[in-house]
Amino acid sequence: MSLKQEKTENKNELKLTFTVPAAKFEEAIMEVFKKSAKYFNIPGFRKGKAPYKIVERHYGDSIFYEDAFNDLAPSVYDEEIKENKIEVASRPKIDVVQMEKGKDLIFIAIVATKPEVKLGKYKEVSIKKIEYKVTDDDVNHEIEHMAEHNSRVVTVEDRASKDQDIVTIDFEGFVDGKAFEGGKAENHELTIGSNSFIPGFEPQLIGMKIGEEKDIQVKFPDEYFSKDLAGKDATFHIKLNGIKEKQLPKIDDEFAKDVSEFDTLEELKKSIKEKKEKENSDRAKHETEDAVIEAVCENTKIDIPEGMIDLEIDNMIQNMSQRLQYQGLDLNKYLSMIGKTEADLRKEYKEQAEKNVKSRLVLDQIIKDEKIKEDKKYIKEKLEEMAKQYNKKPEELEENEEIKSYLEDLSKTEQAIKLIVDNAKISKK
Repeated sequence: MSLKQEKTENKNELKLTFTVPAAKFEEAIMEVFKKSAKYFNIPGFRKGKAPYKIVERHYGDSIFYEDAFNDLAPSVYDEEIKENKIEVASRPKIDVVQMEKGKDLIFIAIVATKPEVKLGKYKEVSIKKIEYKVTDDDVNHEIEHMAEHNSRVVTVEDRASKDQDIVTIDFEGFVDGKAFEGGKAENHELTIGSNSFIPGFEPQLIGMKIGEEKDIQVKFPDEYFSKDLAGKDATFHIKLNGIKEKQLPKIDDEFAKDVSEFDTLEELKKSIKEKKEKENSDRAKHETEDAVIEAVCENTKIDIPEGMIDLEIDNMIQNMSQRLQYQGLDLNKYLSMIGKTEADLRKEYKEQAEKNVKSRLVLDQIIKDEKIKEDKKYIKEKLEEMAKQYNKKPEELEENEEIKSYLEDLSKTEQAIKLIVDNAKISKK
């Protein structure tokens, strides 16, 4: 095999020409034939028993070319890239030049390479101090949330409905005197004040008594999802069938005992405050790191190839797709639901993708300039954490080259971030 490297007219881009000997390509063809022979049904032969020459004559000599290329090209590409120590920074754009039995396989890959990073000032950059204090209101809000979670719902029969009540209603909607599709329901449960219905609908339920019927007037929003109803006035006939209300527990020492391991309300509040202070401290730390990295990036000149940004967007979309899958959603269906396309998503992600790529390139350059080495203690601790998480032994994970390489890189990156944060000028104003 051989590889020819040429620079293209685009900066930080290479044209790589791969030449694979004819014999190796033929081997790949025969491997494909062996895997797929059982599917061929040719007269005069039992299914899957026709020899290669007969199959080739019957279907044409190019029948296995594409699969052979797809099997062979990735390994050839990876091997040559590694052997020639080319720092590829994008997905390759592949073009087949020659693919014919008895001849060398020749294909081209256009790739972006890591650009030159001209670091500016990365020590003593100036940022404002980031901190978040925990107030009594923050603690009380958490206590109220816990009380809400531990509330009970009771039926009310001796009064009219009020805000925050859970009411059961029958309703039917009319536009221009005619009932419209999807505008009717019976025994529908609705929390007044939840804003889950058309604006103006829920407030008009306040003051109704059980068994009472009345008509209410509303207007559909101009941006309503049904174009037939958007912007139109409507009348809903309502009948109120039932009222329920949430009863919150009294917030005292007994409440603290019921919802936590603490004996008093003060102990519970103290615990909540400590937890929130830790959360705020972590948040401030991460935001400080981001602010310092951004400041260093502003001082740095990099001509980032589009291929690098495209690859980062690919990864961001893949991550989003995986998160949706955990929720039982498909990316394409989700995009359809919110009225967007993947092209829209790529445009939205582009700015953040460029920031992500620039940050990584800057930190990589700092690691190189500062000659930062991996921290073996840090790696050992991370391996132990991961082993515990996945119920494995640290030694098992250490044998995985990808995990080992990832942790080594992470260790260097964390040190680079610490270096620029420790040397930053952080002012309170």
